[in-house]
Amino acid sequence: MSAKDCGNHGKGRRKLFRRIIACLLVFLLITLITILLIWAILRPSKPRFILQDTTVYAFNASVPNFLTSNFQVTISSRNPNDKIGIYYDRLDVYASYRSQQITLRTAIPPTYQGHKEVNVWSPFIFGNMVPIAPEFSGSLNAEQNAGSVFLVIKIDGRVRWKVGTFISGKYHIYIRCPAYITFGSRSTGVLVGENAVKYQFVTRCSVNV
Repeated sequence: MSAKDCGNHGKGRRKLFRRIIACLLVFLLITLITILLIWAILRPSKPRFILQDTTVYAFNASVPNFLTSNFQVTISSRNPNDKIGIYYDRLDVYASYRSQQITLRTAIPPTYQGHKEVNVWSPFIFGNMVPIAPEFSGSLNAEQNAGSVFLVIKIDGRVRWKVGTFISGKYHIYIRCPAYITFGSRSTGVLVGENAVKYQFVTRCSVNV
């Protein structure tokens, strides 16, 4: 075989390689455009979360700079989409005071939410002798003595969207539910057991995906 034949053979292989790469790029581009068009046509909406109630079993800040608390929260989630399902791969629920986490995270079991479906969860969240920043500890005691403490029930996790047989990648989801806990003569709760008080909220939560 001459040197010229070897050169032509090398050029042919390079052309074939370029064609394969070009075909792959075109295929990926078409796939991406198709997904984007489907996404734009379906117009997916974020799930809607509502904090329905909170039952307080313990809320003790008598030890300076420490808080012991025990709650059961009832949270509902509705999928507003009529053509898109939602996979909740991970959801962790916890309470915070002035952006400081005051309970451990409680995991909600993974679940799938179909079109227009509603899910309701009632997890327990608690923290035993959780350290509180000194500047927050004073304000917490003052608010409790005044009869009202503002908490935020938070849910962090990951979701996937299902359109027909297509399932998207994982997206972070952040849910924030405001909750006012009242005490003493200002309490709006109902006694439901020994030292347990239930507060009805039906408060809409903010959702970011």
